[in-house]
Amino acid sequence: MTDVTGPLAGLRVLEVPNVGPVQFAGMALADLGAEVLRLDRAAWVADGTGLMPAEAWASLERNRRSVGIDLHHPEAAGLVLRLCERADVLLEGFRPGVVERLGIGPDACRTANPRLVYARVTGWGRTGPLAGVAGHDLTYLAVAGVLAHLGPAGGPPVPPINLLADFAGGGLLAAFGILAALWERERSGEGQVVDTAMVDGAAMLMSTFVGLAARGWWSEARGTNLLDGGAHFYGVFECADHRHLAVAAYEPAFYANLLRVLRPFGLADLDGSEQMDRDRWPELRARLAAVFRLRTRDEWAAVFAGHEACVAPVLTIDEARTHPQMVAREVFVEVAGAPQPAPAPRFSRTPGSIRRAPVPPGTDTDAALADWGLGPDELARLREARCVA
Repeated sequence: MTDVTGPLAGLRVLEVPNVGPVQFAGMALADLGAEVLRLDRAAWVADGTGLMPAEAWASLERNRRSVGIDLHHPEAAGLVLRLCERADVLLEGFRPGVVERLGIGPDACRTANPRLVYARVTGWGRTGPLAGVAGHDLTYLAVAGVLAHLGPAGGPPVPPINLLADFAGGGLLAAFGILAALWERERSGEGQVVDTAMVDGAAMLMSTFVGLAARGWWSEARGTNLLDGGAHFYGVFECADHRHLAVAAYEPAFYANLLRVLRPFGLADLDGSEQMDRDRWPELRARLAAVFRLRTRDEWAAVFAGHEACVAPVLTIDEARTHPQMVAREVFVEVAGAPQPAPAPRFSRTPGSIRRAPVPPGTDTDAALADWGLGPDELARLREARCVA
């Protein structure tokens, strides 16, 4: 790719994108300048569908070229091992044992290139009784002790969309592990295997609350704690138009500002001394809820403008794209006519960028493989043998 300025420019990554966390990690690395080559299934090329419709996964597929390959073909393993010779990283997300049967497991790939960082992403991990069992973000959160704490008091646990286990505990943690292994390689000269399990990542995200629970400072009853909506000053409230307001007036100064703004609405008797009186939280939450139902979400946003009470309107994806803060930061950008989140984090000298719109699987088979060292005759032979598409 040309005009690459990100901090990972020059890094070469092979991505076998069969699950969302792997795609997320590939996107994160590519956004920061890495040359990431997707090894897409040849069958996706044939039917033109891909893993999911391009519209749904556009952001996850950006900034990469795509090779169509049949990993079950007798010659596929040899091709992947050749690509590994020129790669810094291989990123895969199959169930335990699959890549070994395909001939492209970590032993084979690191024999071809001892400096290779071989990154694996699974749900349950590669050991334990559930290692080979199917799962999804929700089931990983359930077993990791996360899901039980998400949701309102008196209600069931609420699925948080697949952000926590899939993308944060899986994809983002895998990208972090890859960079850590690359840093270590600078000293040892050797690659290694990075084993990312979504249950590990989900549990890691709960570090603070595991500690609080061990000390008896966190109740297992949902919606009764300081940061899960139990406190009247930290939660979400419905407004007159059935939209919502987020209130996070945790620190005493912010709580005082919250009360100052709401005093004319029937809360003049509150002076701040009641903030941490847990016995009063249900009553105080009910009083705040009644107040917030008096006006619309945007009216409340205007009321709180200029007051540091940590109050914000709960926006939809479309609304967030036009919020002045998000516009000023250019948090969302347009790629090939479609909105996408911009690369993050930001760098002062070597910023990441979106250099290439998402492409259908197999779009770049010839050009990409040529750049990775395959000659035209060999490429023609592999195509005729239906190893690549």
